[in-house]
Amino acid sequence: MPRSESNGTSKSLIYNNLRRSIGVGHRKPGERLDLDKLALRYGTSITPVRDALQMLNQEGLVTIKPRSGYFVTHITLKQLRDMLELREILEVACIERAVVRITDRQLEQLKHVHAGYTDEDDETYIRYMSENRTFHYLIAEASGNYELVETLGCLHDRLLRFMILCRDGETLESRHSLVIDALQTRDVAIARQAIIIEVKATREAILESVIEEEGEFWRLDNQIS
Repeated sequence: MPRSESNGTSKSLIYNNLRRSIGVGHRKPGERLDLDKLALRYGTSITPVRDALQMLNQEGLVTIKPRSGYFVTHITLKQLRDMLELREILEVACIERAVVRITDRQLEQLKHVHAGYTDEDDETYIRYMSENRTFHYLIAEASGNYELVETLGCLHDRLLRFMILCRDGETLESRHSLVIDALQTRDVAIARQAIIIEVKATREAILESVIEEEGEFWRLDNQIS
């Protein structure tokens, strides 16, 4: 990257690249992120690298250890299950409020979130997960509670790498269509059941993938580290 670019631009590029590499599993839990090496790679000073890592730390993707440095965050199975349980609580709270408030314009937005299933390569799957976050974020916005919106958005950021890992993009759009159908009924009980089915399907896919395919990279004990 040319050194003439602003620190803001450099920070954004570094943040997005690292977030993507962590999300698709190119950087593993526990891996040390060396400031000097990253600055050299991106052709910047250390400042935008540090700023990008601070942003990732706020999303729970990077852990800062005093006098040791920056590391891709380890997570225990207990922590992952807790996050998935919290996601269900938040998604249910959002849709129960959204179903009686959502406008026709917002429903149309939901119907056009997805660009369609194409493949399972890393870059395409990052798009699927971006669309997934947008879909659930729009439902949260329709709830009218912006603390819920921000909390759910942050949780989706923390769960990104696990959602990418489970590779269920082929069924994502069809599951979301069922949620839209439920929202159109304006019935709280129907909408609640639809989102629970959607969230639980993702939860099971994530846990199965983590335990069976990538278990060696995660701390799958029940201790909080």
